[in-house]
Amino acid sequence: MKFISTRNNKIKKTLSEAIQLGLAEDGGLFVPELFPTLDLNTFTVDLSFPDFAEQLLKPFFQEDILEKELPMICKNAFSFPVPLTKVNADTFLLELFHGPTSSFKDFGARFLAECLEILSAQHKTTILVATSGDTGSAVASAFYRKANIQVIILYPKGKISERQEHQIACWDTNIVALAVDGSFDDCQRMVKQAFQDVWWRKHLHLSSANSINIARLLPQMTYYAYTSVHFYHQYKTGPGFIIPSGNLGHATAAYWAKKLGFPIREIFLATNANKVVPDYLASGDFNPRPSVATLANAMDVGNPSNFERLQDFFPTFDSFKKNVTAISVTDAEIKKTIQEYYEKYKIMICPHTATGCYMRKQLSDQPWIIAATADPAKFDDIIESTIHQSAPVSLQLQQLLNKPVHITEIENNLEAIKPFLQ
Repeated sequence: MKFISTRNNKIKKTLSEAIQLGLAEDGGLFVPELFPTLDLNTFTVDLSFPDFAEQLLKPFFQEDILEKELPMICKNAFSFPVPLTKVNADTFLLELFHGPTSSFKDFGARFLAECLEILSAQHKTTILVATSGDTGSAVASAFYRKANIQVIILYPKGKISERQEHQIACWDTNIVALAVDGSFDDCQRMVKQAFQDVWWRKHLHLSSANSINIARLLPQMTYYAYTSVHFYHQYKTGPGFIIPSGNLGHATAAYWAKKLGFPIREIFLATNANKVVPDYLASGDFNPRPSVATLANAMDVGNPSNFERLQDFFPTFDSFKKNVTAISVTDAEIKKTIQEYYEKYKIMICPHTATGCYMRKQLSDQPWIIAATADPAKFDDIIESTIHQSAPVSLQLQQLLNKPVHITEIENNLEAIKPFLQ
C-alpha cells in the first residue's frame, strides 16, 4: 500500500514515510492510493475492538515495516471501552471519551504514538502539534516519555477551557506546552509553516500529531466500522452517523469507513458557528476565515485542514454536495440542547456532542448514532451554568487534574518556538 499527496498523485510514500513526514513535501495531505476490498464476513461481533481494528487496518500496513507490529500497536492503543448508549428508540450516543484524556482524540493519538515510537528508534523525532482543545492533551498523554520523541504543543491562549489547558500543561520531560497569543488557526498555520520551512526540515526529524497525520486518521475509521457492524447485527439495519466536526479528520475517517463497505447508511456533520463547510455547500466557494470562539471550542476552526482530504474524496462540487450534509449550531442552541438532554434523558453531554444532538432533532426517524466526542466534565463551567449540576469526574480525568501545571506563553510566530527545542 502506497500513500499519495492530495496535491500530486505522483508523490508516493510508504505508510511509515507518510507517518514520519506528516505532510507531503508539496504541502498536500497523504491519502491511500486506493481503498482495499474487504471481506466483511470476517468482521464478526465476537472480535475484540483491538482485533477488529487490526483486521481493518492490515491492508493499509501491507508490506510496510510496521506491518508485523500492527497487532501490538492496536492492543496498546485501544485499551479502553467504546460503549454505545441508547437515548431513545432511534437515537444513540457513541461514547468515544473513555480513554486516558477523556476525548475521542485518544484513539488517534495513542495509535500514532505507538507507530512513531517504533519508527523513532534510530533518530530523535520532534512532534509539532496545534490544538483547539482536546488534541493537545491526548497527544501529550500518548507520547509522554516515549523514547527519542519530543512533543511541542501549541494552543490558543485563553481560548480553551481551564480543564483542557490543565490536561495539556501538566506534563514534563519530553512534552512542552506553549500558549500562543492568537487563535487555533494561527497555531495551525505555524505548524504548516514549520513543515515547509528549510531550517526546520534541515535540523529536525519533524512530524505532526494533528489529524493531518495519516496515522491519526486511519485508526478513527475503526470505531465507526466496529459500531456499525455491531449495530447491524442487533438491529438488522445500518445506522446513520452524526459527527461534530471542526478540522474534519473525524468526518473524513467516517467517509473512508463507509467507502470500505461497512454498514453505514449516511453521514451528517454538525459544526458550530465556524461554518465554512455549510457555507461551501450553499455557495460552492470554499472561503476559509478567522475562527470565532464558541462553547464547542475544540471545533473552533476557520480553515479545516482535512477539507482537502474530503475534497479529494469527493472531487467535484456535485459529488461533494451529494454526499456531505452539514449544519451550523449556535451557542444558544448548544446550551438549550445540553439542558434538554439532561431534563429529558438525565444524560450529560459536552458542548461538541450537543451540536450533533441538536442536528439529530432536524432529521428523520431512522436510527442515528451521534459521536459523543468528549467527557462533559472537561467543560464543567458550561455544564454547571446550564443545568446547575456538576458533571461527575472520571478517575482518569481526576488523575490529570491532580498534576501541577506549567503554562508558558509565546508570541504568534515560528521563531518563538525555537528556544524550546531540545
